[in-house]
Amino acid sequence: MVVLFIFVLGFLSLFADVQAQSPSALPIKKLSAGMHIIHAEIAATPESRTTGLMYRKSLAPNHGMLFVFEQANVQCFWMRNTFVPLSIAFLLEDGTITNIADMAPQSDQSHCSSKPVRFALEMEQGWFAKRGITADKKILGLQ
Repeated sequence: MVVLFIFVLGFLSLFADVQAQSPSALPIKKLSAGMHIIHAEIAATPESRTTGLMYRKSLAPNHGMLFVFEQANVQCFWMRNTFVPLSIAFLLEDGTITNIADMAPQSDQSHCSSKPVRFALEMEQGWFAKRGITADKKILGLQ
């Protein structure tokens, strides 16, 4: 009986550790950039946009976060409490990329869209460059 109790206690402890390290339970949307598929968590509330990818230790391949805003404005991002180096693409309503910026971990340096945008897509740093995705290209599947 004691062995069973220790086993259950250990399992619950392991489960709690996994839950603490798991990404948030945000909805995931499949996007595409040319032939490349992106699995993007959707940050569409003020709370989810504020937290973003903070405290994550890594991103799965081809995974990122899509920030959705109610209306187009110049949007600025920083990397406070974010441990993964990221690239951010700022997107117009139709998915056209206005500009892309590389962002260093744990930095308060602002990275802003060059135009008013409704969306911003964060991916692992260099993801866009490695695939030849630049300003004026489109990300599909936003709507």
